Amino acid sequence: MSTIAQPPWTREEFEARLRGMERYYHIHHPYHVLMHEGQLNRRQIQGWVANRYYYQINIPQKDAAILANCPDRETRIQWVQRIIDHDGSSGKSGGIEAWLQLGIAAGLDRNEITSLEHVLPGVRFAVDAYVNFARKAEWHEAASSSLTELFAPAIHQQRLSNWPDNYPWINSKGLLYFQQRLSQARRDVEHGLRLTLDWYKTREEQDKMMGILKFKLDVLWSMADAMYLAYVAEMPPYHTVKE
Repeated sequence: MSTIAQPPWTREEFEARLRGMERYYHIHHPYHVLMHEGQLNRRQIQGWVANRYYYQINIPQKDAAILANCPDRETRIQWVQRIIDHDGSSGKSGGIEAWLQLGIAAGLDRNEITSLEHVLPGVRFAVDAYVNFARKAEWHEAASSSLTELFAPAIHQQRLSNWPDNYPWINSKGLLYFQQRLSQARRDVEHGLRLTLDWYKTREEQDKMMGILKFKLDVLWSMADAMYLAYVAEMPPYHTVKE
């Protein structure tokens, strides 16, 4: 017995449903709630910065994978800016360097961050899964997975507003990354949202996109889970294994 296909959402309904996925954004994770309330200690902030660095250095690789699979020149012209934003360009540092400066402002050593010695297995696994998805997925699907950027400006603004009071031991010069991403994320959202609303036309396709966005939200939430276990619950990987 054949089933009747559901009618597609209108463009406005589709966008509203995508934006409604904010309820799963990691801004609501207990780790980030504690961060927002100023309740994390130095080690917990440093652990977050060191682990999140692994995500930062993989974002350009994710975007390069999208470009490699994208035959549309106009899209590539706009999308390549994301790589430049993170990696930097000749004579200009990018987001990765800004993140390193955040780590240094939080009391970490540059080599300590870049060595990845603090990266938790759960964080590594989640980030690697995201990059592998971008390499293998149809390029529109990989591109639209980046739409968690819809929700990013709020979390960046939180940190800019609260960290100077909650974590005065962090040099304010280290907050440059969050300042830069406020405008960059809004620009990226405009492009990514347009691509998404243009591409997914049937209800089946729109439902698939909701699943793709949920996958990316799962990646971010899983990273926070790993850090909460390690730094808040004091249950780092293999903590029950005796040497």
